[in-house]
Amino acid sequence: MLMIRPDFDTLYEALVARDPSYDGRAFVCVSSTGIFCRLTCPARNPKPENCTFHETVAECIEAGFRPCKRCRPTTPEASADPVVGPLIEALEKRPGYRWGEPDLKRMGFDPSTVRRAFKRHFGMTFLEMARQRRLQEGFSTLAGGGKVIDAQITAGFESPSAFREAFAKILGQAPGAFSAKPLLFADWVASPLGPMIAVADRTRLHLLEFLDRKAFPAEFRKLQSYAKGEIGFGRTEVTEQIQAELDRFFAGKGAAFETKLALHGSAFTRDVWRELLTIPAGETRSYSEVAEAIGRPQAVRAVARANGANQLVLIVPCHRVIGADGSLTGDGGGLWRKQKLIELEQSYRGKG
Repeated sequence: MLMIRPDFDTLYEALVARDPSYDGRAFVCVSSTGIFCRLTCPARNPKPENCTFHETVAECIEAGFRPCKRCRPTTPEASADPVVGPLIEALEKRPGYRWGEPDLKRMGFDPSTVRRAFKRHFGMTFLEMARQRRLQEGFSTLAGGGKVIDAQITAGFESPSAFREAFAKILGQAPGAFSAKPLLFADWVASPLGPMIAVADRTRLHLLEFLDRKAFPAEFRKLQSYAKGEIGFGRTEVTEQIQAELDRFFAGKGAAFETKLALHGSAFTRDVWRELLTIPAGETRSYSEVAEAIGRPQAVRAVARANGANQLVLIVPCHRVIGADGSLTGDGGGLWRKQKLIELEQSYRGKG
């Protein structure tokens, strides 16, 4: 779910008051820390602009947030569950460990029973939860200035070569290939639709993409070529700005993105992307309508290709382009995401 009820203000008031009536019914994700908490967490209250709220632990983890170590939100109310309780405790003690089914068996658990129990409580399996934790732990170490060996250990890889291979599969290159004195900075960005990677310099956003999109490694390599290999880990004011704007967007507070963009592509591709930027939130266009708008009515297929080559998802709203018959088509980030975004943006219709 992208938006939940009660509304944001009610949930934020409950967070400030540490209202126990919301415990287990809602969780707060804090973009400034990358942590998610119960609303009763004793930690210092975050600023409202850094908060988004979700109904389930699975949504928080899938959005790229780590569980708070103080309020332990991954411990469900059904913590007495003989399967869930011990495994959550084990995961919190070893977030970087490479968990597998043999580990579950050694602990005396049946993997199929564990799978069903975690699906019931969290909407994801224990192994999926563990993999997500490992990925973010390793990336966060690198983005925070840590060494590759530290990230490897944090992510639970005993072999440097295995860590390099796994990392390269995601980003298209090994962590050691990233620049120590970068021109562009890559960092993890959380969203309710899944973790994203943002690449920015000091003034503009160059790439924003979902981590699980198949085209992402190729997009990253193109940007690496543009930057002549000078992409490193880190976060700039531009990254902070786009994170805040995404939080606002998903909280239903505004669809305007003011982050300055760097558009990479041919003149035709950039023309298509600029036209996409004119489509108001809550509205859609067909590929043929976009082709007409840029003065190339015969270039419908080329428009579709340019739409699919978008490297700034959500910001350049390629999800607002649909088939002429109204069907959802061609979204490399997943049609389910396209559907969710269109549904969310209905609340912005007519608001500018």
